[in-house]
Amino acid sequence: MDIYEALKERRSVRKYTSDPVPEDKLNRLLEAGRLAPSWANKQCWRFIVVKDPEKKENLASAMPKDNPARRAVGETAPLVIVLCADPEASGKQDGKDYYLLDSGLAMQQLMLAANAEGLGTCWVAWFDEATVREACAVPPEYRIVAITPVGVPEKQPSPRPRKDLSEITYAEEWGRSYTG
Repeated sequence: MDIYEALKERRSVRKYTSDPVPEDKLNRLLEAGRLAPSWANKQCWRFIVVKDPEKKENLASAMPKDNPARRAVGETAPLVIVLCADPEASGKQDGKDYYLLDSGLAMQQLMLAANAEGLGTCWVAWFDEATVREACAVPPEYRIVAITPVGVPEKQPSPRPRKDLSEITYAEEWGRSYTG
């Protein structure tokens, strides 16, 4: 799958088959995340791979009952990846903490690689951080940025509507139409 196909076809998957994720595929996903760009190449992120059913249940318990990804994290996905980042191991400039961008880039690369491997993922950020921290023994200097279930999709969700390029792109300055 080429990069443009991976970008176009990636979906947020919340229902998975019981098929396990082969270790070679998992390692390629983690490698894709590892290769992401970061502030001054600090690579502030850390990934925790969770396969233990009890730990996955603990992660799901950190999510509100109406979080649509809760069942995927706790029950259906064969594994879950917890994304952590050390804010002090990344840059800060003009009031912006770049650890969020750095770790987001790593997770996005991992998720695109998962799609290329025929696997599904779903960015999850609606959870109680303290519960996740305890479940995975995350040191206090790290923030838990996101969680993603990983597995073979039960079905491929339909595409969600996207804004037209003309609605989100300007030429030279704010408000000036981009005609490409």
